[in-house]
Amino acid sequence: MIMTPGLRKFALTAHVASSVGSLGAVAGFLVLAVAGLTSKDSQMVRAAYLAMELTACYVIVPLVLASLVTGLVQSLGTPWGLLRHYWVVAKLLLNLVVTVVLLLQLELIGYLADVAAETMFSNTDLYGLRISPVIHAAGGLLVLLLPVALSLY
Repeated sequence: MIMTPGLRKFALTAHVASSVGSLGAVAGFLVLAVAGLTSKDSQMVRAAYLAMELTACYVIVPLVLASLVTGLVQSLGTPWGLLRHYWVVAKLLLNLVVTVVLLLQLELIGYLADVAAETMFSNTDLYGLRISPVIHAAGGLLVLLLPVALSLY
């Protein structure tokens, strides 16, 4: 089914907004992850991990899922199609990878937030686990930039 021009523009707006929003949210998450990893202030570390859980669950996950759904709507409702062009398939695969990795990381993010909520948490606790959100957020940010490049080049 081909969408009407008005519906197509609405779907495109939703897709671009959710995609750009996810880039910004992951960048913010990365800042929190770096602060949580490198800060010597225990209160800063605790606050960073508590904020990371909220950001991941209530901002990043909905935006990434919205980007995935609106991308599918765009590809299936326009002449571009889902499998007709390599860049559409590549963007879909990248989005699926980001979504799966994000959902797998939620358990660790929640665990770090739970530990941070304890009153005895210090900036030296769980250092080995705390590097993972930094690595995954940095990698996720780079992977999220690839569809932008595919759209422009």
